[in-house]
Amino acid sequence: MELTKENFDQTMTDNDFVLIDFWATWCGPCRQFAPVYEKAAEANPDLIFGKVDTEAQPELAAAFGIQSIPTLMIVRDQVAVFAQPGALPAEALEDVIGQARKLDMDEVRKSVAEQQAQAQAGGAEQ
Repeated sequence: MELTKENFDQTMTDNDFVLIDFWATWCGPCRQFAPVYEKAAEANPDLIFGKVDTEAQPELAAAFGIQSIPTLMIVRDQVAVFAQPGALPAEALEDVIGQARKLDMDEVRKSVAEQQAQAQAGGAEQ
């Protein structure tokens, strides 16, 4: 699924588990990772596999602070639970997907809320 600034928010809202491949046509490692990503999509039909062309969608790349490509991001329940630059081998990608599936999202949300509270408290002290 090609993700654009027009469909990105709706895709995140409508789906519990989205993988995002930030890539560009001129990027050799991106082209090498593409078949691995496509095979993982075929093996996990219950998940949404999206691609963001960083050349065509610079606003999305900037919004996520993408510095290098390819970058893989996993979003569960509208929370980014994984983000890593570099092309993953098939086994590593399957492992990351498996780990993301096992996450207790209540615990993740609790941790995010605690981090945000600490950040706000730290900002108030200055």
